[in-house]
Amino acid sequence: MRHVLSIMVENKAGVLGRVVGLFSRRGYNIDSLSVGASEDIRYSRITVSLHGDERVVEQIQKQLAKLIDVHDVTELEAESALYRELCLVKVEANAAARSDIFNIATVFRANIIDVSVKTITMELTGDLMKMNAFIELMKPYGIIEIARTGLTAISRGGKQ
Repeated sequence: MRHVLSIMVENKAGVLGRVVGLFSRRGYNIDSLSVGASEDIRYSRITVSLHGDERVVEQIQKQLAKLIDVHDVTELEAESALYRELCLVKVEANAAARSDIFNIATVFRANIIDVSVKTITMELTGDLMKMNAFIELMKPYGIIEIARTGLTAISRGGKQ
């Protein structure tokens, strides 16, 4: 089962390494990782996506909470949180394929961010299923390169 943890950490050098090191030392695999500044400049928010049972995730949360630079650890449940990812996709685009690629991009609300004689690069945000569906539709055109940010998440409504 997939779990998403939101970890508020002090905005200092080396903290990310200690958090990630905790996962690797204990043999836990991170499926997705994103880090960025939070609403408070003293803290950064680390969003980690991982697979495991409830016992494993509970153990990880307890171990993270023991780290000195960790301020808060919260599991973000799918029904009470918003999950998003950013994906950049560069595809081959000859003259015959351009209009089809543009149409697919429009359906997925992808932004065309670069066009050259032989390629089109698009930017797409959304959940994992949307990203994967878009990538599958782009494969026949010839994907040259994909860059993904990893999952980022935030709780819905007034929750923190």
